[in-house]
Amino acid sequence: MPKPLNEQVIVITGASSGIGRLTAAELAKAGASVVLAARNGAALEEVAAEITGHGGTAHPVVTDVAIWHEVQKLAEETVSRFGRIDTWINNAGVSEYAVLEDMAIEEIEHITQVTYMGQVYGVKAALPAFVQQDEGAFINIGSVVSKRSIPLQGAYSAAKHAVKGFSEALRMEMEHKHPNIHVTLIMPATINTPFFEHARSRMGAEPQLVPPIYEPEAVVEAIVHAVQHPQPEIYIGSGAFTMALGEAISPGLVDWVMTRKGMLFKGQKSDQPDNGQDNLFGPAPGTGAIHGKWGDSARQTSRYTRYLGLHPMRKRALVGGMAAVG
Repeated sequence: MPKPLNEQVIVITGASSGIGRLTAAELAKAGASVVLAARNGAALEEVAAEITGHGGTAHPVVTDVAIWHEVQKLAEETVSRFGRIDTWINNAGVSEYAVLEDMAIEEIEHITQVTYMGQVYGVKAALPAFVQQDEGAFINIGSVVSKRSIPLQGAYSAAKHAVKGFSEALRMEMEHKHPNIHVTLIMPATINTPFFEHARSRMGAEPQLVPPIYEPEAVVEAIVHAVQHPQPEIYIGSGAFTMALGEAISPGLVDWVMTRKGMLFKGQKSDQPDNGQDNLFGPAPGTGAIHGKWGDSARQTSRYTRYLGLHPMRKRALVGGMAAVG
């Protein structure tokens, strides 16, 4: 079993805003020493100051996860400062709203490099320390689009599909050779964070989130649980699980639902003109935030995740009972 949170050293990429920022705060509140990684140095310093101001331990390391030697340095600096790494949370990602026809090759490459290869680099950087310790945990942040792609986010969907495939192979290899090293894949539905505001848009308008929308607290609850109770996969929100189930049953039907009357083309495009700002090739301006601008329509928690997703035995029992009744 993993060590108690107050004995853990935890690395979090994408820690300057959104899910990563709130995860760092919650883990530090529980006593963990957190190492904060992102491109935005000013935001990392602010997060670290907030944590230390509340009596926690935080160490910021400016890191571009798209660059292998910077991720190596992140792992080395963590071990040098704290003597070990207990959990590595691969959270950083970037996206773009556009049809693939309109995207530049450089944009697709960079989304892949950050969102997928950034997680590969994180695993490769931390794994030697885990093997030497004979324990450790990876928490990889995927998405519902790890299971089912959606239009206008083709490159991001592909990268998150790759994260899922990589996580599954890694988990089996660790179970075979290093059973004390755990791998959990978190797959959120739509989450109210600045991620979408920071995404590049070629739609001529700012993105609009597709409901159901959840607050980042729902994801962070699952991440904190997984640090203590590793499991293969956790969906955030019944909508994420339902979309994955639909994909398993009938991909063609899901295609039809998503494209009927242009639903997911119109549904992801707001009536606000694009402001031309994004974080695709560089950090967003400012010092970051946890929540996005869709709080009025976001759910604070996911009852599905809290009562079933975090407890796989309950979910299996429920599904088995339904099958027996059927």
